[in-house]
Amino acid sequence: MYQEKNKMNDMKSELVSCDNVEATKAKIANVLSQIKRYQEKTRKFIEDNYVEFMPNNSSSDMYLDDGKVLIEESDQILQDVSKNAVTALEDTNAELQSCANDLNEISLGLRLSYRILKIDDLFQCVEESNATKDYLIVLDLLQKIKDLTYSESNDDCDRLFQKCACYDTIKVKYHIQAHMLKQNLQQQFQQFLQLNEKLFPQAKRVTIKISKDVNQMQDIVMALFQAQYNPTKICDFLLENCFEPLITKPVSIEYCDDSNEYSQLTLSYSLKNLGTSLRPSYKQVFEHFKLVLQCLGIINVSISSDQHVFSIIGDHIKERMLKRLVEDCLMHEIPDTMDELRDSTIVEDVHQFEQLLADFFLINIENDRILSNFTENFETYFRNRFSNKLLSSARDIMQKDMHDMTLIAEENSAECVANNPFLFPCCMVSKSTLELIKLMERILRQPKLPETDVNYFLNIICIILNTYVNLVPEVHEKLLESIPQQSVLFYNNCMFLSHWVAKNSEKNLPYFPAIIDTLQSTGKKYFNMQITYQRKIVMDILKEFDLSNMHNLGVLPLKFIRQCMRQLELLKNVWQNVLPDSIYNKTFYDLLDGVSSEIIRRILAMEDISATVANELSELLGVVLDRGPTLFKDKHEVIRIKSWMKLEQLKVILNASLQEITEQWCEGVGILTAHFKADEIRHLIRALFQNTDRRANVLTKIV
Repeated sequence: MYQEKNKMNDMKSELVSCDNVEATKAKIANVLSQIKRYQEKTRKFIEDNYVEFMPNNSSSDMYLDDGKVLIEESDQILQDVSKNAVTALEDTNAELQSCANDLNEISLGLRLSYRILKIDDLFQCVEESNATKDYLIVLDLLQKIKDLTYSESNDDCDRLFQKCACYDTIKVKYHIQAHMLKQNLQQQFQQFLQLNEKLFPQAKRVTIKISKDVNQMQDIVMALFQAQYNPTKICDFLLENCFEPLITKPVSIEYCDDSNEYSQLTLSYSLKNLGTSLRPSYKQVFEHFKLVLQCLGIINVSISSDQHVFSIIGDHIKERMLKRLVEDCLMHEIPDTMDELRDSTIVEDVHQFEQLLADFFLINIENDRILSNFTENFETYFRNRFSNKLLSSARDIMQKDMHDMTLIAEENSAECVANNPFLFPCCMVSKSTLELIKLMERILRQPKLPETDVNYFLNIICIILNTYVNLVPEVHEKLLESIPQQSVLFYNNCMFLSHWVAKNSEKNLPYFPAIIDTLQSTGKKYFNMQITYQRKIVMDILKEFDLSNMHNLGVLPLKFIRQCMRQLELLKNVWQNVLPDSIYNKTFYDLLDGVSSEIIRRILAMEDISATVANELSELLGVVLDRGPTLFKDKHEVIRIKSWMKLEQLKVILNASLQEITEQWCEGVGILTAHFKADEIRHLIRALFQNTDRRANVLTKIV
């Protein structure tokens, strides 16, 4: 009974299935018939419009609704006759599967026809919206056409569409409409926003004219920028004709709002190179920027959720604009002094201006950090500017003439200095050196910078002094070599600067021992070079001092001695009132000792000295002995010269008798023994006196 019951149920199911199959086949046949008739009607419409371009008064609207209904019916049938259902009925009715396949293929053609008709309908809507200047609607319609034409799904319908004869025509028509839209939008935009410039021989006037029809203008602007408008031209105009002149030139700005249709902003400025003297202040620049941005703000509509018109413009100009603003405006507003720094509000003002630009969406504060970097490095910029200004002032001072000099420490006599080594001796220094010290004392008085624990500016003093020992010899090189006064002034300057450093060592001057050593060694170096040069001059004169004539010296030796002393007197005239007394005296001790020693050496080298020659030599020595003391303020200073007493005694010997020489030697304990050796006395006796028994007797006593 159970098996028979199941068999009866299977027979019933098979009969039901057969009924369903027949019904489905009939439905498919009906839809296929409708689709074929529909395609025949639409094919001619498409060919006329996109292939043959024949006149056709029909509209795609009359076909769209029918096509939509047919697509829905075919989709529903294909959904009912799913793959699984077809597989299940394969054994029952293979004809149904064939019908379903035919329907699927015809449905693909139906979808293609519908897509083309839909595109055509959208083109007609574009034309209608263009007529009414609804450009935002046109932009949306063109986007839909683009989506249908350039679909990225790459399904069977897309591939079939791209092979259609009308496909290229649709693409061309789309690009034409897109181009026309941009042209229309740009024309409208140029009417709403007029940017003009007028050149004069030496000036320029820039006019920004903006429509007051806010709603329509903002619709145009939104559509224009959504249509991928390239704003390079307007960006370049604003940068080159507005923003850059506002930064670098005095600009006259006039805002006029009298007209009912337009508001107008006029900028006038000179085209001359005005240099830095007429550079506008940063506050004026900020105010002018604000006025221009507020005037243009009406076009700053939102293009998308994260983009405004000004953000697009900013992408083109912000880097150049901000860089120019910092380099040509803000960097010139760095304070020159600590007092100016304390009074300056530039950091706060720049922060506010940066926020203004961000509020207008011209920059993004997080990403565009040119102004932020300026404020963050402001203290460093100030230090560098202040340092450079001080160093520049110092270099200007160093290049001044050194011979413009003045007397210092007039109350400090040589005795006072000898008793107190912390006193600086009375001497002459260059006025420029006093200016340099005044500058460095100004630096010492500078307070610490905010948020620092050390006086940064003390390092500048080190740089100034190191620059001094290198720059001054370079700038005044020829004068230091050729003019004796210059070298001693430079020596005094270096000594005075080192004294100033030592006196201010408690101010925590960095590296002050090394600075003192460098200053002193540099001053001594050039002073010693001059001394060596002067000594060479004197010795070159003495090279002509010829004592070879045993009978008569003539006038030349006396002439050279006088010339030698004249050279020292000239040196005295330029050094005595410049150098400290102790340094001057020591220098002339050495120079005059060199002259005396050379004369003594020459005379001691003579083998035979006649009475006439002896008198002439005595006269020569008299010139030195008479004029030598006049080289010093205190004539008694001359006795400090090592060879001076020997020179005096040599003059005595030249005029003395054998008996007087013997008495002054006094068996090795007389006054001659203090400066002469026995061999030297014996040689002089042999040269001055004839070979007699008496001379021989005297020679035996000189031991």
